Amino acid sequence: MGSAKKSDVHDPHDSAPASGPHDSTLASGPHDSPLAPDSGSGDDTDKVLTAVGPRLRKIRKERGATLAGLSEATGISVSTLSRLESGGRRPSLELLLPIARAHQVPLDELVGAPPVGDPRVRAKPIVRHGRTMVPLTRQPGGLQAYKVIEPPRTDTPDPRTHEGYEWLYVLSGRLRLVLAEHDVVLGPGEAAEFDTRVPHWFGSTGEGPVEFLSLFGPQGERMHVRARPAVKGGKRE
Repeated sequence: MGSAKKSDVHDPHDSAPASGPHDSTLASGPHDSPLAPDSGSGDDTDKVLTAVGPRLRKIRKERGATLAGLSEATGISVSTLSRLESGGRRPSLELLLPIARAHQVPLDELVGAPPVGDPRVRAKPIVRHGRTMVPLTRQPGGLQAYKVIEPPRTDTPDPRTHEGYEWLYVLSGRLRLVLAEHDVVLGPGEAAEFDTRVPHWFGSTGEGPVEFLSLFGPQGERMHVRARPAVKGGKRE
């Protein structure tokens, strides 16, 4: 460990005392908003900082270093290092950086940063009139995506209209779609898109459950699907 100049043995801190569907389809209004800020985040920070002192002492002793030797390597006074380890001094970046360099460890190892959180999205299902909708987007407004599970049942179509644009993709089962004068059935892998200002209704055919994806833009946002160009005479158009 390199030795630092001792003109700042009593560092400037020493003088400071430790002190997130519409009815016929999916709701167009806002659903469950993203999680509210954690009111206990301040307590978590205090817990992390409180654990720094014992961790500093443990790392120093594992390396067989003394407070005097660490002081020589960092330029931080022995008294400040001692108070850091005992919890009498609140750790700061200015103090932890030279200590991390002296021990040749990442700063995270001194602080004991918590592991990265679980990246999986645990969406809360919404159940309406027997239809289960799982939100796949968390931000409010704009294009909204849902996975929809419709139980097997026979309903009388009741077409409705509202602002927006919708795109449907069937995952499994068969989905009946009534759109203006059209009455069609979509199977797995089939998709449909339409302006929701056109009278529409969709649901189970009654033959069994159906699962599908719905992308809905309340302001008319459209889902763009890029299709492979048709082939004519061995050449793509």
